[in-house]
Amino acid sequence: MSTQEAALADADELETAADKRSIYLVFAGLMITMLLASLDQMIFSTALPTIVGELNGVDHMVWISTAYILASTIMMPVYGKLGDQIGRKGLFIGAISIFIVGSIIGGLSHDMTTLIAGRAVQGLGGGGLILLSQAIIADVVPARQRGRYVGAMGGIFALSAVAGPLLGGWFTEGIGWRWAFWINVPLGFLAIASAMAFLHLPKPKLGKPSIDYLGLILVSASATCLVLFTTWGGHTYAWGSAVIIGLIVGCIVTAVAFVIVEKRATEPVIPMHLFSQSNFVLTTVTGLIIGIAMFGALAYLPTYIQMVTGKNATEAGLMMIPMMAGVLVTSVVSGQIISKTGRYKMFPIIGTSIVAVALVLLSRLTPSTSLFVFGIYITVLGLGIGLVSQVLILIVQNTFPASEVGTATAANNFFRQIGASLGSALVGSLFASRLTNLVTERFPAGGESVAENKNSLTPEILWKLPAQIRELIVGAYNDALAPIFLYLVPLVIVAVVLLFFVKEKPLATTIDRSAQPLE
Repeated sequence: MSTQEAALADADELETAADKRSIYLVFAGLMITMLLASLDQMIFSTALPTIVGELNGVDHMVWISTAYILASTIMMPVYGKLGDQIGRKGLFIGAISIFIVGSIIGGLSHDMTTLIAGRAVQGLGGGGLILLSQAIIADVVPARQRGRYVGAMGGIFALSAVAGPLLGGWFTEGIGWRWAFWINVPLGFLAIASAMAFLHLPKPKLGKPSIDYLGLILVSASATCLVLFTTWGGHTYAWGSAVIIGLIVGCIVTAVAFVIVEKRATEPVIPMHLFSQSNFVLTTVTGLIIGIAMFGALAYLPTYIQMVTGKNATEAGLMMIPMMAGVLVTSVVSGQIISKTGRYKMFPIIGTSIVAVALVLLSRLTPSTSLFVFGIYITVLGLGIGLVSQVLILIVQNTFPASEVGTATAANNFFRQIGASLGSALVGSLFASRLTNLVTERFPAGGESVAENKNSLTPEILWKLPAQIRELIVGAYNDALAPIFLYLVPLVIVAVVLLFFVKEKPLATTIDRSAQPLE
């Protein structure tokens, strides 16, 4: 090798090392932000029974989760589209700032209305945190190398699945549940500082940004109607009532109008040509189903542990550690294998199959089930989840050019969040309705009074009741929730079948910023 060639080789090596250092710094900042967002989704799980008991709002418990998910869902397409048009750094910092404001509102709340409003504002910012983090990784790391990074992101979700309930329990029993909001303020400012210091991204060479306001209004209206009728149906209002029928009709009409508007829009929020790609359709439907199953299960397990086993909030958080271990192992290992081999199709197929098995196991829970057996069940659930979520995003991003990766990622996440909304709302609505009916049935005298008083029933109060009454209520809690897990199994099986039709395309080894959006 000549001196000139050696010098060039050394320069390339130095450039590669510099690129890696830059990517690691960016990735560290993104991990903080994803921790902020994912922690917030789990931190209320152990605090919920105490929060709704203190604020007298068990009937509105579902909205603490649903308000956040709905608001974040509506904003996802906006963040995705604008990120492709104007760049992601400013949007990223703005989303974190909105999230901090929502946290402050929640921390100051003294009634359910203010608390839910704070969660909604959090959602307006939270819709951009995970989405933009995923898109930013696609801006700086080619698909072939991205597996190890998305695997680590899956590890963050695993960490949050345990740290969230643990912190929620610790705050609830110590300095107060409002610190579940206050903790976001310093973390948020740390994430902003990290983004300002380390986030240096290529700016898209597009014209003046354009927002499809009509499309945004229609998709927001459709999503809202969908969540409302699943939340209220069979509980607040009868399924055949004028309100529920009106919401169903409204959901369908606005969804159809949205599709018509998007086909004609210059810069659609969700371009219809995305659906011409079979891999996008298959992974998006699968993501929606996994969202229903995952959030439907995870949202209420810590509450179940406290009410049925008598464990305190901190102990309930500790009981989620086996699930975290499962997610962490399969997420990281699958990410490394994907980066080394370029093969990815088998992972979500195996993962969704394992999730189906876990839901069957969870449906068999009884008040006498040992905590060891419960730990095994949620470990199985974690193993399945770790093989699915991040790989689906990788498949979507590998399907579209860099100029459209934000929009495609947002659209996929949008439908996954719709699934999360449906999962939280449906399971919450079914659980609350079944609980009311079971309590009324099992208390021949005064059952209706007990059912009404469940609004202020905290775990601490429950386990101070006489043993006979407590056992009836605990049995009702178990029988109200456990069978619902079995209802989710057929949906997950559909996802398994769909994933067999995914085409395993080679993962890109470079980032082509000159490629135009697909038509």
